[in-house]
Amino acid sequence: MDLSRAAAAALDDADPLAAFRARFTGVDDGLYLDGNSLGRLPVETPAAVARVVKQEWGRGLVGSWSSWVEQARRIGDLLADGVLGARPGEVLVSDTTSVDLYKLLVAGADARPGRDVLVCCADDFPTDRYIVAGVAASRGMTVREVDAHIDTGLDLDVLAAALDERVAVVVLSQVAYRSGALVDIAEVTALARDSGALVLWDLSHAAGAVPAELTTAGADLAVGCTYKYLNGGPGAPAFLYVRSELQEQLRQPIWGWFGARDQFAMGPSYDPADGVDRFGVGTPPVLAMAAVEVGARITAEAGIERLAAKGRALTELVVALADAWLTGYGVTVASPREAPRRGSHVSLAHPQAWQLTQALVDRGVVPDFRTPDRLRLGPAPLYTRFVDVWDAMDRLRTVLAEGAHTSYPTERARVT
Repeated sequence: MDLSRAAAAALDDADPLAAFRARFTGVDDGLYLDGNSLGRLPVETPAAVARVVKQEWGRGLVGSWSSWVEQARRIGDLLADGVLGARPGEVLVSDTTSVDLYKLLVAGADARPGRDVLVCCADDFPTDRYIVAGVAASRGMTVREVDAHIDTGLDLDVLAAALDERVAVVVLSQVAYRSGALVDIAEVTALARDSGALVLWDLSHAAGAVPAELTTAGADLAVGCTYKYLNGGPGAPAFLYVRSELQEQLRQPIWGWFGARDQFAMGPSYDPADGVDRFGVGTPPVLAMAAVEVGARITAEAGIERLAAKGRALTELVVALADAWLTGYGVTVASPREAPRRGSHVSLAHPQAWQLTQALVDRGVVPDFRTPDRLRLGPAPLYTRFVDVWDAMDRLRTVLAEGAHTSYPTERARVT
């Protein structure tokens, strides 16, 4: 593999997604490799939000609810078709990822009466594990946390050993938040189905960068955020997915009026709506939804397969440069090396990863840090160039060669 900057520039020249970079703000202000935490602002988003503020709210006032009330399903269908590989009427934009996870976990557990075990991954994102623990505690259930390698992810044989007739729901992430390790949705779904359990997927570190193909995989349930690779903005509302065949069997625990069959009848008792609408709760955040719709449309236009292909190529470059330049400084690749087993981010392990992160930020590179000693690099296929990756890795090499990171305090010193 040619590791010259000229070779990286040639990849940019041949990139079929290159034109999308101009549709985001601030792309020339430093090297941003944290798109897996918060995506960039699309150029179209301020005007889209302003239109809702000035025209729909400012002039239409309450009359604009005739269009706002359809937002959750409209954007959901856009995500279903253009990003998630799902069918119309299976995705709803609603609440936060945490709330959606809670709703679907409780609904799934209720749909498996007599089963008293919830399964999750010991190395999964903390909120997911906390919610599983909280639901189990409130229902008198048991949690089985399956071990996963911090770098290479979940072993399906280990998962299979944890599945039996007591398991109601399995909660897993498609892409591990720390290492980027990718799990095969179809394989896990088949394993769980053999034991009679449902699987609830967290797609937060995958949606917009990795194909989910939920229908093809036969997936049961999923949730995910919209502010990472989908570029919906900080705190943007999340999405949930429920397979059509399951929707009438499930009743979620938060009985809000946006999940009711005839919400404006203001009836005396809760009667869940048909289809995916029953998983709504309260009044949606209309302004934030406008921003989500812009990001979702750009992602769908780019095409998830093209985004995934570029994401694999970008992360392959990170791995190759780390091997060539950084090994002698004690840096190791802490993600799966095989591109098909990786999402769109790579973690590098180093005892002073926190200090390296701060040194890079001061030199115009934005990565992020994950415990215990991981420097995480998340190139976003929509706007990150190959030369951006090359330049960021070159600056990291320089920091290490000069020992510049050693002048920074440890994370513990920073906190105290």
